[in-house]
Amino acid sequence: MYVGAADGSLAELEKWAARHLPGWKLVRHDGRLADAAAQIEAYLQGKRHNITCPLDMRGTPFQRTVWNALLTIPHGQTRTYADIAVTIGKPSAVRAVGAAIGANPLLIAVPCHRVVGKNGALTGYRGGLAMKKRLLELERQEIFAR
Repeated sequence: MYVGAADGSLAELEKWAARHLPGWKLVRHDGRLADAAAQIEAYLQGKRHNITCPLDMRGTPFQRTVWNALLTIPHGQTRTYADIAVTIGKPSAVRAVGAAIGANPLLIAVPCHRVVGKNGALTGYRGGLAMKKRLLELERQEIFAR
């Protein structure tokens, strides 16, 4: 079983799941998602800096290594794809790092929005560049508000 989005907008999740989890059935289960939903809501309100509920990161060993590196990027900071490649000990694997980040199934919880291109340029984000920009601005505003 794979638990779907709590807000009922499953189209994007269904598309992703069909590609990455063939044969799995998405099931809405608000009770099981309550803690994660509350944490994400608190993050979006600037009341929380990370998501601490258990994460089921299904991917290749390389993808999981990249995703774990994303979890080490401090709130309000960014890293480049090259930085992540160096962090995981594979400095020449920048494109592979980009592909792994693009396959991240847990947006916000695994903060791929904190990864930018060279010179800080905003690059692709499955949630859209406008959302990536908003998330980065939210985190920066919180830091300056302290």
